Amino acid sequence: MSRCSHATTWPRSPPPRRAGSDLWRYRAFLPFAPEFPAIRLGEGGTPLLPMPRLAAEAGVAELWLKEEALNPTQSFKARGLALAVNGALAFGQRAIALPSAGNAGSAAAAYAAAAGLRCRITVPEDTPEIFALEQRALGAEVRLVPGTIADAGRALAGWAAAPEWWNVATFKEPFRLEGKKTLGYELAEQTNWRLPNVILYPTGGGTGLVGMWKAFAELREMGWLEGPTPRLVSVQAAGCAPVVRAFEQGADATAPWPDASTVAMGLRVPSPFAGRLMLRAIRETGGTAVAVSEEDLMDGMLEMAGTEGCFACPEGGATLAALRRLRASGEVKAGDRVILFNTGSGLKYPEAWRAALARRVAAGSGRVGSRP
Repeated sequence: MSRCSHATTWPRSPPPRRAGSDLWRYRAFLPFAPEFPAIRLGEGGTPLLPMPRLAAEAGVAELWLKEEALNPTQSFKARGLALAVNGALAFGQRAIALPSAGNAGSAAAAYAAAAGLRCRITVPEDTPEIFALEQRALGAEVRLVPGTIADAGRALAGWAAAPEWWNVATFKEPFRLEGKKTLGYELAEQTNWRLPNVILYPTGGGTGLVGMWKAFAELREMGWLEGPTPRLVSVQAAGCAPVVRAFEQGADATAPWPDASTVAMGLRVPSPFAGRLMLRAIRETGGTAVAVSEEDLMDGMLEMAGTEGCFACPEGGATLAALRRLRASGEVKAGDRVILFNTGSGLKYPEAWRAALARRVAAGSGRVGSRP
């Protein structure tokens, strides 16, 4: 990864209060001049919440949740798309386009509306209906496409071609990564510069995983971090796990995953563009990659809700399921301090929650989120 060019003599201190609480408080480390009139909807600045009951149940020293559902359009995608749309404005673009599994399209539509840009989105036809409704309500043109986000990407090429339409798909432009790297800056500040041992991140396109890796490298170059970088863990669904397979095989790049299927739509990315970068980030930090079953990620959703009051998305539930797997294998130890991610609101996934609740009823559980 490229390194930050800022001087290493900067004092380690939080940005001034006038910088606000959203991700633009880190503007000095973002690719926009101070005078640039950025479109902002309150992206970033999400809480890091303690989960003491689940920490005790999982057997780790500390367990925290980075709750990204409080972003605009209720997901972490606001971070990257806020920067992408501002980048489009900076370059004089008047229209953006992208394929999406749901949340990215909604964020793109919201920022495009605020910026006065046209927006076209292709989404898999089995994406929960709420996403297309939200995107259309925000003024975007939406096409439903049979298949996965890979098929949506191919359909987009003929419908929203360059140069009229600026493609803001994952890693197709530089700004989304810059927005996602603010996750790393926030975690460093929120942990009082004492980063955790392990970060479990639900990985589809992987912008957040690579972004945190980039952020930690920049902070270390400035002399703001000491000690080891957190071990980055890529969490995927067993029905679509190209990063996990490549990691386990010792490969340098991912290969397309056939017949991808999971209720965690954000994890159903069979051909991630940045597979090489994700694998480097995992290996260079001493991390790992783990795939969890549909049943286990739904149990994770139930546990987060019933034990800690977080109405998680399926991707969030997957991180708790992965933690339990890694504790059982010994890859996460009892003394570790761990951060999980909930990347979006469970309200966007009614079908997944119906399935999770039906699973709980079928198991005869006497308590929400209880385990056998």
